[in-house]
Formats: sequence, structure tokens, C-alpha cells
Amino acid sequence: MSLESVRAFFAENAPDIEIIEMDTSTATVTQAAEAHGVEPGRIAKTLSLRVGERTFLVVTRGDIRLDNRKVKVTFGGKASMLDAEQVQAITGHPVGGVCPFGLAQPLPIYCDISLKAFDEVVPAAGAIHAAVRISPQRMADLAGADWVDICQTPTAQG
Repeated sequence: MSLESVRAFFAENAPDIEIIEMDTSTATVTQAAEAHGVEPGRIAKTLSLRVGERTFLVVTRGDIRLDNRKVKVTFGGKASMLDAEQVQAITGHPVGGVCPFGLAQPLPIYCDISLKAFDEVVPAAGAIHAAVRISPQRMADLAGADWVDICQTPTAQG
């Protein structure tokens, strides 16, 4: 159902975007980067977080980590990751296939400014073997996301 909800989302909101389905798993940043022939930074990973009673998604580049201090300042508290069962329940997507599109319920979505380093990123598309290629700004626009600065500074290699 998850891939189908993403398919329906794009059919309605961006019919020009094609979902890429792979024969192998792209559930991790490393697997996705290898399968799509891109550097890990271009993989747009979607994190499911909770701060207090607030649950939301954050899309970041694949090769950096959250900066706990920046997260606390931006969201007003310490963030915790949701477990796989919670992620599936609130997004409708399995871990490794979570994306900001075709969600089971509306959620606040944030994109980290680190994504702006790329002209094109590769977020998952609701399944561990599906993704799309999209510009970071269009992804944020389609998802109704706000831009935030909550990740560690990318290294010179990233």
C-alpha cells in the first residue's frame, strides 16, 4: 500500500515524476547510493522524530547526522527517533522506504538546508526498493516542508 500511496500522490501532484523501482533493496543510504549510482550525500533520508508530544519528519542528506544542539534549539527539546512500528503506523511507509510523500496521515515536514548543496536528490518512494529523482526545492514544495538547519556541517568529502 505504501508504494501505491506514493504513486497516487505523484499522479495527482507531479505526474512528470517517475518512481524508480529497483530489483535490490535501497533501504540504507549505502545501498541506495550504490543502486542509483550517486554519492551518499544525494540520498535524501527521511527521519521520523518526536520532540515531546510533537511527531514530524525531517529529510536530510544521507551522509550527515543531526546536530543535537541545533535540533534542541529549533524544535524546543531533545528529539527521539520513532521505532519501526511507530514509523509504519504514522507514515504508512516501512523503515527504509520512508519519504515525505503519500503519508498515511498529515505530518509536519522539514528539509535540512544541507540538501541545497545538490541540484538533484534521491529520496525513497514508500518502499525499500523504490525512489525518485527530484530537486531539493521541488521535494520541499511538494511535501509542504519548511527549511531548517539542524544537521552537522558536511565534511569536505560530503
